[in-house]
Amino acid sequence: MELALTILVFVSVAAAVFSFGAAVLMPTSVLGARLRSLGSQRQAQPEKPPIKERIEQALSPLSKAIPLTPKEANKSRGWLIQAGYRESRHETIYFGLRVFCALIGFLIVVVASGFDSPYLLIGIPALGFLLPRFVLKRLIRERQRRIRIALADALDLTVICVEAGLSLDQAMARVGQDLRYAHPDLSDEFYLVNLEMRAGKPRPEALRNLADRTGVDDIRALVGVLIQTDRFGTSVAQALRVHSDALRTERRQRAEEQAAKTTIKMIPALVVFVLPSMFFVTLGPAVIGLIHTLAK
Repeated sequence: MELALTILVFVSVAAAVFSFGAAVLMPTSVLGARLRSLGSQRQAQPEKPPIKERIEQALSPLSKAIPLTPKEANKSRGWLIQAGYRESRHETIYFGLRVFCALIGFLIVVVASGFDSPYLLIGIPALGFLLPRFVLKRLIRERQRRIRIALADALDLTVICVEAGLSLDQAMARVGQDLRYAHPDLSDEFYLVNLEMRAGKPRPEALRNLADRTGVDDIRALVGVLIQTDRFGTSVAQALRVHSDALRTERRQRAEEQAAKTTIKMIPALVVFVLPSMFFVTLGPAVIGLIHTLAK
């Protein structure tokens, strides 16, 4: 009797467990869907903001500590645009970094030497305050160099597109699309020019904005050629071809100038590193022999 009761209890429990598991695991089971939904409901943890937003939030109070006139703010904004940073948060990060570097320099001087050296207390924070501007200038020059290198290829592609029957606006859009991976900086600038013209700006104004955003003399000369061509109604393809040839000639002359400067730039290295070694090699044995002779 006890054995039969034990077997009956075991079979009942096994059947109940099997039925519950089948009800949960079946795709069409309402009970399984509810259990899965209850199991997936967890306390929603607040997502952390991206690192860029956290940096901006940390530097925003510091960026407001610099008293800037509208002229200085516009100048700094123009530098950031020439470096490729067009968003408003980039301006906040730039000014915040200047104040942050100055504070770091002040703390380093205080920890290292205290308040005993007033020159260091003024000089190191000033150096930290100017360091972001120096880095920004380097970024601007590097970006301008990349745009200057890409301009010749862009002009050749523009000439081909114009001679194929496209308008200047369509040719610039197509060239910007083709140069997206090879020369992304110039591609972005052409894309912005097309956006401004689609928004309703006249072509001369959009081209002048292109010259202001880049700050490259070659771009400024190209913009002048395109504006004059559009004003007088001459052939765009012929003007672009002539300007492309002149640009390549100027690039070759610039390369020859840099090669000619190489000799002058090598003189300090020769004087500092090569000539002392030559003196030691040539005069060293004679000096040693003279010392031995006089010592006898």
